[in-house]
Amino acid sequence: MNIDVAHNLKEVLSHLPQGVKLVAISKFHPKEYIEVAYSVGQRIFGESHEQEIREKSEVLPKDIQWHFIGHLQSNKVKYIVPYIHMIEAVDSLKLLKEIDKQAAKVDRTINVLLELHIAEEETKYGFSFDACREMLKQGEWKSLEHIRICGLMMMASNVDDENQIAKEMLMAADFFDEVKREYFADADYFCERSWGMSHDYKIGVKCRSTMVRVGTAIFGPRVY
Repeated sequence: MNIDVAHNLKEVLSHLPQGVKLVAISKFHPKEYIEVAYSVGQRIFGESHEQEIREKSEVLPKDIQWHFIGHLQSNKVKYIVPYIHMIEAVDSLKLLKEIDKQAAKVDRTINVLLELHIAEEETKYGFSFDACREMLKQGEWKSLEHIRICGLMMMASNVDDENQIAKEMLMAADFFDEVKREYFADADYFCERSWGMSHDYKIGVKCRSTMVRVGTAIFGPRVY
């Protein structure tokens, strides 16, 4: 292993203030890298393919919290609900309902984050602010007993302009405050603001993120 995972992980953690969680994005990286990160205390890992996450969860320690990151298709939900801790990118009511349905079958409650689409790139998924407001206002989500909406996530535009990145993250942070006030004022679990990745997590921390998703800066380039 020519990547010093332990050193890289400690370096990233050194930039995170208390209260900011690190999701180590381990997708496409071998389980040996995860074992090294685990050995120095990391417990939250992010994966984006149901087959890969299933294989890893079977052979790695059971106290790992697996986060599903990236776009999740409804027909894949049933494969991950037995062991997923959080689904980070819920971008439709339809997906929320499917997660609830499949989680009920295995008698679990799944933590989820609602994904916002703020970046100017068309390739990103997620709710616009207005679509998210409308979904919450309609209230159908309140009857879903096997999901727990824990906060919001977003990906900033993939640009070099740090001001634009910060502006988008702060828009998400302000929207979080609005949603918290309107719908989750008494819900302690609605507390996560997930933004910031390898190239912009330090900006994320300044923009009130509580959870950063870092892969390359810890594990190096992906191993396909």
